[in-house]
Amino acid sequence: MDHDALNVMGEPLQACSFDPVTGFYRDGCCHTGPDDVGTHVVCARVTADFLAFSQAVGNDLSTPRPEWRFPGLRPGDRWCLCVRRWKEALTAGVAPPVILEATHASTLQFVDLETLQRHAWRRSTDGSAAT
Repeated sequence: MDHDALNVMGEPLQACSFDPVTGFYRDGCCHTGPDDVGTHVVCARVTADFLAFSQAVGNDLSTPRPEWRFPGLRPGDRWCLCVRRWKEALTAGVAPPVILEATHASTLQFVDLETLQRHAWRRSTDGSAAT
């Protein structure tokens, strides 16, 4: 694992989530390494549509799995997603918003920065969520 990892904007990788604790290494960040065959590098703010899509394609992210220290996700949670699953969701029209600061630079091997920027999660000026 590279502790000096960069995000997609070339800056130091920020944490994705500590509640729930995410990341292939369960360190709160979307770090990757040779053991991470799923390439869990996209920090996303999951949506109900994405969670339903993921479950429909065989990856239930909503059901708690205590044996894996996995609480189950709810809309609004941040989670390090497999880049290929995020791309599948993009094609299906249900890609969840991306937290650019916490998305690992290796994502750019699969998705261009412009696409990620179009799907970036931002807070609007009135404090409400906006994509």
